[in-house]
Amino acid sequence: MVLKKEINSSIRPEGKRVRVPKGLWVKCEFCGEIIYKKEIEKSLDVCPKCNYHFRIGSQKRIALVFDEGSFVEFDARLESVDILDFKDTKKYKDRLKAAYKILPQKDALIYGEGRINDQRVMAGIFEFEFMGGSMGSVVGEKITRLIERAVDSKCGVIIFSSSGGARMQEGIFSLMQMAKTCAALAMFKKTGLPYISVLLDPTMGGVSASFAMLGDIIIAEPKALIGFAGPRVIEQTIKQKLPEGFQRAEYLLEHGVIDMIVERKNMKEVLGKLLAMLTSSKKSEVSPESSSGLKSEVSNLPTS
Repeated sequence: MVLKKEINSSIRPEGKRVRVPKGLWVKCEFCGEIIYKKEIEKSLDVCPKCNYHFRIGSQKRIALVFDEGSFVEFDARLESVDILDFKDTKKYKDRLKAAYKILPQKDALIYGEGRINDQRVMAGIFEFEFMGGSMGSVVGEKITRLIERAVDSKCGVIIFSSSGGARMQEGIFSLMQMAKTCAALAMFKKTGLPYISVLLDPTMGGVSASFAMLGDIIIAEPKALIGFAGPRVIEQTIKQKLPEGFQRAEYLLEHGVIDMIVERKNMKEVLGKLLAMLTSSKKSEVSPESSSGLKSEVSNLPTS
């Protein structure tokens, strides 16, 4: 008994607890593993156990994808207006103020011009931390301006989507952005310039039902949740069990909804090559032979 007491006291003094500082460990949302935070940061915020790609902020994504110092933001000061004087559990104005305090940007999307492996492009990047990346009037206006600038500048468009859908606090005004952005893309399509849509976790609701699924090439990160309504809502509506992996990127690729799944570490290289191939094919008339060659090059791009 004395020996046991001595061993216990040498391991942990009585009355004291081992305190682990907060933020050292992260739980993977996909596989449930507890992982050392620095290990995840070293792997570009990707789970080393299951390859789930954690959500990252817009500024971090810009740093990963764009050539250093090349990204210039436009219309950064555009802010949402509480035109409906909307209130649920909180006032819409208060939700906006809370978002402004924790984020450097004024809404759920930033856009600008930059270069990816020296390829000029107009790009929009969603910030999911800003009210779930929801699409309101400002997001719709920024996407429209982004596309109009691309037309004037004669360069391609990339939109990185991560959103829960239309912003309910703006009611019909948020739903109108679906038609507005689609109309802008219809105009852009006439130029023959490329629009690449990159779907991140999650891409849902009115965003997936509009511009996010209209890309000439649609790319997704591994295991991204993509759809309109969530799986639980669908199961409750149809009263049936959904297939394994339903609405995940891998399932959508298998069923032809998206074109490619690209890991974060390869995203810059893939986007740079796609922009180079699709922009050069626009500059020269594409023959059937060069078109098949282009498809072959796209299929050989690194994805994992």
